[in-house]
Amino acid sequence: MKLKVLICGGSGFIGTNIVEKFKTKKNILLTAIYFKNKPKTHFNVKWVKADLRNKKEVYKIIKNQDIVIQAAATTSGAKDILNKPYLHVTDNAIMNSLILQACYDLEVKKFIFFSCTVMYPSQKKPLKEITINGKKIYKSYFGVAKTKLFVEDLCRFYSKISKTSFTCIRHSNIYGPHDKFDLDKSHFFGATINKIFNSKNELTIWGKGTERRDLLYVDDLVLFVERVMKFQKNKFRIYNCGYGKHYSVNEIVKKVNYLSKKNLLIKNDLSKKSIKTSLALDTSLSKKELGWKVKTNLDNGIIKTLKWYKKNYL
Repeated sequence: MKLKVLICGGSGFIGTNIVEKFKTKKNILLTAIYFKNKPKTHFNVKWVKADLRNKKEVYKIIKNQDIVIQAAATTSGAKDILNKPYLHVTDNAIMNSLILQACYDLEVKKFIFFSCTVMYPSQKKPLKEITINGKKIYKSYFGVAKTKLFVEDLCRFYSKISKTSFTCIRHSNIYGPHDKFDLDKSHFFGATINKIFNSKNELTIWGKGTERRDLLYVDDLVLFVERVMKFQKNKFRIYNCGYGKHYSVNEIVKKVNYLSKKNLLIKNDLSKKSIKTSLALDTSLSKKELGWKVKTNLDNGIIKTLKWYKKNYL
């Protein structure tokens, strides 16, 4: 019998990459959710339009599913995080509350949630899955961090009263094919590629560019999901999922500039605001319990992403 898997946010960045991988699996009956724009038709994928803030629609799509992969979220880039931090709070709290209640009522076997790392304090050494002190959350991340922690706590709560097992994946900065590459909604990496290919002579980095980022190629995140589905034994688990090493924004921009062969002059605009945090993830728990490890190094991941971008945007 085929495993019934539902991907919420199937048309988003992470969701699309999961769909691309899972659609070829003969043992999976795949349903993917979209909200606004209907994606291209895929063989072996059932696309359903749904508003995940609507209780009736949530229950309808989750009924009879075995595994729910929650990749749906209201997201945007650093610009909104700095200027409109509330954007990541309300919709995400509502949709996840409804989805989790439905998973409980309908006795879903497994729920996988894409959390993030914004709750972690800025630190040079790789961090393990630690208990979070709210006082150490970076001020611009406070709203989205508390929302993610709220959903993680709901998963922990439901794991104690239901038959469902729960996984919260605290992933680092994900990049790769199908990312957002516009300047208003994309994260740092996608925005950098956009700027490089749409600049003639020079590229400006906001701030000093000394903050450091842990970048993980999206294929490694999809592999992580597969390992969770196959090997997680605990009823509830929070896992770090990252490259395990961080690079400064200046270093990453220089890498992308060099590998793109654009050879732009890079400048720093100290008058612009930037998110001055540095973070790398310790993934020893994931390696121990799931046998997961990074397969794509940073240079190869950048090259693959540049190739995909040029094919689809230029």
